[in-house]
Amino acid sequence: MSSDAPRSRDDTRKPRVFKPDDPALTRGDTDSGRDDVDGTPNQTGDPRGTTSGKLISRDLSQVGFRWGALLLSATVGALALSAGLWFWRVVGVGLERDDAIGWLVRGLVAVVAIALLAIVLKEVAGFLRLNRLSRLKADARAAIEKRDTKAEGAIADRLLLLYGQSPERRWAVDRVRQHRSDVLDPGQLLMLVEREVLTGVDQEARRAITESAKRVATVTAMMPMMSLAFLFLIFETLRMLRRVATSYGGRPGFAGSLRLGKTVVGNLIAAGGVALTDDLLGQFVGQDMLRRLSRRLGEGVFNGALMARIGVASLDVIRPLAFGEGRQVRVRDIVSEVFKWRREATKS
Repeated sequence: MSSDAPRSRDDTRKPRVFKPDDPALTRGDTDSGRDDVDGTPNQTGDPRGTTSGKLISRDLSQVGFRWGALLLSATVGALALSAGLWFWRVVGVGLERDDAIGWLVRGLVAVVAIALLAIVLKEVAGFLRLNRLSRLKADARAAIEKRDTKAEGAIADRLLLLYGQSPERRWAVDRVRQHRSDVLDPGQLLMLVEREVLTGVDQEARRAITESAKRVATVTAMMPMMSLAFLFLIFETLRMLRRVATSYGGRPGFAGSLRLGKTVVGNLIAAGGVALTDDLLGQFVGQDMLRRLSRRLGEGVFNGALMARIGVASLDVIRPLAFGEGRQVRVRDIVSEVFKWRREATKS
């Protein structure tokens, strides 16, 4: 019997004629390999051999992860529900009491209600201010298209009333009021308002965009985790949009900033990649040079350029007048300033 085993092994190792596309080769690979190693056929009947053990382990790990996620979500939900029930129970018991604790609970509930009402009113006022800018822009576009000097005068009065409340713009507003009687041609009055009043507002908005781009370029270059950098980018974007809108007289709340951000991103998507590459393509060479020195430094500059692009796109949404005679803010100028600032910071 002992002499038959070597002889059968030699028989299985003889040269054979086969076709490369024979599907039986794939099925017989593992079995033949198993027989060659230990001399016994595969007792499990599984042509995959040891692979089935790996697949079973992978399936078990996936099932365990799903049950763990279900356990975690159920635990968090139960804790949140219990905390809410405990809070309402404490408030209910406190409101039923007629001693100092009861009056303290009533005072705290009143403060919470007043704060919520103030927040809601603030958000509503922010939406109204943004809608005012949108209506001004739509009315100005219609007046220019119709060449209606009377409508232009009414829009100019609304703009002067809006920006005349700011001490920094009062001199420019008075200058427009002094020279508006000299303007006779259609469209010239709004161009005068843009040149005298909105130019200063554009500079203030550009400073806000540049500062946000520099801040993003610096912080995201130092962030150890990409998720933290992404959260900071969202936070800084909302902050920048609020500052730009405040410069033009919008001053939205948190919900208004979210709505404004949604509108700006929608405009960027509608404009497509041409709007992005038109201003940023010339800066990628320098950004690539920074990436060669430091990968994080190059990513920071790119994030700053993206912030500048979002800020400039927000001007088309927030600005009450479309860019005409005034010099339009360009992404390339802001990115050049950020690039120069980062290069000087790297040298120092």
